[in-house]
Amino acid sequence: MAIAHVEGIDRPVESYEVRTIETADLRRALSEGWADFMERRGDLLFAGIIYPVIGFVAAIVALQGSLVHLLFPLLAGIGLLGPAVAIGFYELARRREQGLPSDWSHFFDVAKRPAFDAIVIVGGLLLVVFFAWMAVAAGLYLWLIGPVPETVNGFLTRLFTTPEGWALIVLGNAAGLFFSALALTVSVVSMPMLVDKPVDARTAIDTSVRAVAANKGVMLRWGLMVGALLVLGAIPALIGLAVVLPVLGYATWHLYTRLVVR
Repeated sequence: MAIAHVEGIDRPVESYEVRTIETADLRRALSEGWADFMERRGDLLFAGIIYPVIGFVAAIVALQGSLVHLLFPLLAGIGLLGPAVAIGFYELARRREQGLPSDWSHFFDVAKRPAFDAIVIVGGLLLVVFFAWMAVAAGLYLWLIGPVPETVNGFLTRLFTTPEGWALIVLGNAAGLFFSALALTVSVVSMPMLVDKPVDARTAIDTSVRAVAANKGVMLRWGLMVGALLVLGAIPALIGLAVVLPVLGYATWHLYTRLVVR
């Protein structure tokens, strides 16, 4: 394992070897994530409910104010923060792997991990990506459509019955895919790695970027699978996310263990 000194970082930047994986590994990671959820589903449902609550609050705020045009970007953008929201599940997975107690009371023990400062840094980076996405979404709306209608029906009419509305749908989804790919590349390995090892943020992000670069097609499929599961979980009034998030949290941990030589 090569070690290099980088000025301004207390610990050395370590280069961890990454593996190439196959689509079958994605299915196995999801299967293992589901098995982990089923074993402790009561505890994980308690923690997973956090995500739907955040979504409900966001929807209420948007629908009651002048932010109706940002409701979909807001709910989709919360997915960009998924790796940070799921950080507690990585900790439960780590503890379970090591044979330690891993019920919901250990969900926030991630704050005790040696690399917690780096976890905050990467979480902050994901927040930057989230706010950049929201700014782009708002800018696209103002550019293509203009002032926000006073009613939800007025908004939906403009969105689905005008050329400008369909242009917004196409360009907005393209921008969303870009920000989703950026968030995935930065965090899919870095977040679980920071829970697992006492490394710095630069090492974790570098490893994540290299893991994605070595598995472009497979990781694209993973991103699509995650997006599809989040949409399915959101359909029943966001309640399904209380199941989807824990499963994906555990599955991402198992994916990390396949992608990185630990």
